[in-house]
Parts: sequence; structure tokens; C-alpha cells
Amino acid sequence: MKALFLVLSAALLLAACGDKPQSLGEGRKSVAPWAGTGVAAFTAPGWKVGDKTSWEGEMRARTQYGQNEYTRVGN
Repeated sequence: MKALFLVLSAALLLAACGDKPQSLGEGRKSVAPWAGTGVAAFTAPGWKVGDKTSWEGEMRARTQYGQNEYTRVGN
């Protein structure tokens, strides 16, 4: 009985080590990020699709005003 318990315990412990590998997949690697998605719902107003300079400006503004906790919280 004790041996059966040990075997079952070992099997359960080893089953916990069977994590599947997690990867992002292929994605859209061949397309430049400023090319856009083609869906209007995902496009910020005022952003010109395909314009690298406009895309960089939008990214700069997003990180400064939307994701910067120092500017969001205030003094």
C-alpha cells in the first residue's frame, strides 16, 4: 500500500513538470510597424498609415502622456 502511494505521488509530481513550451508564433514579422493593421478601430485619430515619422511621433506621445506615471499623477 505504501509503495502504491509512493508511485502515485511520484507520478503526480512528474506530471506537474510537463509544461508545454509557450511561444508567440509567427506574427507579422515581414510588415513594418508603421504599416498599420487596416482596421479603423485600431487606428489613432490623426495618425497617417504608412508614414514612419507620424508613427514615431504617435509612439512618443503615447509613452509620454499615456504611460508615464509622473505626468499622469501630477504633483
